[in-house]
Amino acid sequence: MTNSVTRWVAIGGVAVLALGAGLYFGLGVRTPESNPAAAAALGGLALPDAEGRQQRLDQWRGKVIVVNFWATWCAPCREEMPEFMKAQTEFGPKGLQFVGIAVDQADKVRQFAAEIGLNYPTLIGGFGAMELSKSLGNTLMALPFTVILDRKGAIAHTQLGVLKPDKLHGIVRQLL
Repeated sequence: MTNSVTRWVAIGGVAVLALGAGLYFGLGVRTPESNPAAAAALGGLALPDAEGRQQRLDQWRGKVIVVNFWATWCAPCREEMPEFMKAQTEFGPKGLQFVGIAVDQADKVRQFAAEIGLNYPTLIGGFGAMELSKSLGNTLMALPFTVILDRKGAIAHTQLGVLKPDKLHGIVRQLL
């Protein structure tokens, strides 16, 4: 009986270590693969905003665009949004544009955006946005997921998980 318990504890410990290693390596910084087709699909994307008006991503062509896939129910998404708002204020006049793509319902997005005073557009992608994020490198189909496009519309960086302020500022400064 004791050997059986010990064996299960050992198996559980190995499973926890494997899960931790997977999260560490899986949620870290991603180096973008050259995927011009995915970048073009993202650049030509048209989705409704929270008011139901169709918005095309190419309206911001020529700017550095930070596309953030998020949801109101995603705690890490909510954690990084205040930093994104600060960066939009600081770097927006220099050619940076944040755009959120919410994997959520418009009414929930409108309410949350009003609560935090969101200063950049967010589009409603629904659960179909997860497929789009997968084509951009989000193989785990998890949130948050961020794609940074350079001024030419090429993917400069992708990030699964929270994009830390220092990393965000370094990338943005380099692209502006």
